[in-house]
Amino acid sequence: MMNIIESFRWYGPKDPVTLDDIKQAGARGIVSALHDIQNGESWPLETIRLYKNQISAKNLEWLVVESVPVHENIKMKKGNYEHYINNYKLTLENLGKIGISTVCFNFMPVLDWTRTDISYTLEDGSKTLRFDIIDIAVFDQYILQRENSTISYSDSVNILAEDKFSRMSAKSIEELKNVILAGLPGSEETYTLETFRTMIDGYSLISHEQLRSNLIHFLSEIIPVAEKFSVKLAIHPDDPPFDIFGLPRIVSSKQDLEFIFERVPSNSNGFCFCSGSLGVTKKNDLLDIINTFSTRIHFLHLRSVRHEKQGSFHEANHLEGDTNLVEIMNAIIGNEGYAPDVLIPMRPDHGHQMLDDLNKDLNPGYSAIGRLKGLAELRGLEIGLRYR
Repeated sequence: MMNIIESFRWYGPKDPVTLDDIKQAGARGIVSALHDIQNGESWPLETIRLYKNQISAKNLEWLVVESVPVHENIKMKKGNYEHYINNYKLTLENLGKIGISTVCFNFMPVLDWTRTDISYTLEDGSKTLRFDIIDIAVFDQYILQRENSTISYSDSVNILAEDKFSRMSAKSIEELKNVILAGLPGSEETYTLETFRTMIDGYSLISHEQLRSNLIHFLSEIIPVAEKFSVKLAIHPDDPPFDIFGLPRIVSSKQDLEFIFERVPSNSNGFCFCSGSLGVTKKNDLLDIINTFSTRIHFLHLRSVRHEKQGSFHEANHLEGDTNLVEIMNAIIGNEGYAPDVLIPMRPDHGHQMLDDLNKDLNPGYSAIGRLKGLAELRGLEIGLRYR
């Protein structure tokens, strides 16, 4: 039976949601990272220790590092990528020495998780995150002006994108550009339009197969260090789980996970089961993924999405939407692959901006009240399923 330890993401001392807020929400674990350290640099042992002590002073436990970003040179396997791999190894070593046993990361080229609207208003007045494929096509074709970008979309999407762009104001164009380029919480990178074009051009000759090969090389290098220092790595699925702006994405399906675990079979090589990311496409059977790779789940992100037309979606309340978290939670807690004393960190992934938080400047998706509601719903769901 898989046992869950409730956790909350915290963006450090500058986060409007404080450790005291998180403690009142009832979470025991903290999911966080050293966001001030530049991508590719190693994390000093003493800096990690001080950060952990700050969390421990509130009687909370730093359970998961989310994330140690993977430098783009590693993903492209170019330039001084070996230097960055060595820095990553040193960071894992230092985290292990301090007792941090789970590290989440992703291998998405250039962009991390992507949305087109960070304040989409729902019928009840709360706000959520939304991904609109028409807006993506507008950005790709008319703002970024990527060469041959129309082939990435259906004819109907191209027609709708052309019509929408013709009616957009300069302000709405600028807002769309900023949402995509500025980066969302945890993405660690922001771009200008020109630097974004340059980064995308850098991947022009990198196929899905090459990117998979680069990921396997990276894992083959760092997994022995993770094993030595008792660290479990949890790769996060692509969000959304399909190619975007012509960039290949390779952690989007059951087949992708099978490839990763077959090539690097160590149990230290696992994944973050994110129901929201994997649940964006109906092609993914989430229950099958849980049952097939149960012992590779080192971290849980639980949230739900509502599917819209042509691949668009928005993030729903945790127990609503098209992601059946009742079935998912039942599959998780009923799994027989874990020893009774093993606790898998789980956090309510994202939350609606609602109530008093509507008047606050918060990290998109990371309001206090929306996640508090999500955690309460998930806690009740778990207890109800365990003791029914």
